[in-house]
Amino acid sequence: MLILALDTSSPAGSIAVLRDENVIGTVSTWTDEIYSSRIFRHLEFLLSELSLGLDAFDLFAVAAGPGSFTGLRVGLAAVKGWAEVYRKPIAAVSALEAVAAQSHSPAPLLVPVLDARRGQVYFGLYRRAGAHGESALALEGEECVMTPEEFLGTLQSRAASSDLAIVTPVPEPLVGAMSRCETAHPSAGRISVDRVSAVLAPQVGQLGYQKAQRGELADPLTLDANYIRRSDAELHWKRPPES
Repeated sequence: MLILALDTSSPAGSIAVLRDENVIGTVSTWTDEIYSSRIFRHLEFLLSELSLGLDAFDLFAVAAGPGSFTGLRVGLAAVKGWAEVYRKPIAAVSALEAVAAQSHSPAPLLVPVLDARRGQVYFGLYRRAGAHGESALALEGEECVMTPEEFLGTLQSRAASSDLAIVTPVPEPLVGAMSRCETAHPSAGRISVDRVSAVLAPQVGQLGYQKAQRGELADPLTLDANYIRRSDAELHWKRPPES
């Protein structure tokens, strides 16, 4: 199965091409330019290097959130268009699961974290669910957005009863809050932090392949973004004055 995987959820957006779960090409850059404006330059370069056309793919895998509102909208719109034109299925993958899937920690409970800006972080609780060496992850509850302090407060009760690890490509938003938490609760124990790559497209493709094997697929009509929180436009919207 030939897979085109796309992540436009963050500034370190990326595109990858996989044959089943094996990555055969990937491209990513991190600049001040938002990724959604350079995605098609990257796509043209990668397809040219691999001598492939969009009609060659059997599956389009995409990070469906959480992340940048503009990036997610552009990425999902692109994948919907390709799927419609070439009549191929879509695998929608959580960006947080793509972070957790990179972890080298042996902890049974992984807590992937992404920078949500505005002094907040996105996170989820993923438990290892695979048997006999499989690497399947199962989401416990829902993915959330909180301040770093609220997030660490939520983890403290979990950390006391379960072996867990924070997994993130951007630990910086957590550093200050973790230091304050350790000072305020010195007996609570230190939670390990596993730093991983911000380039998520290869994991999006691998998780997309696994979803395809399970029949968990979407189409252009059913594909939707997981924003978790409202957009700036919604937050700043004001109702008209009552007459």
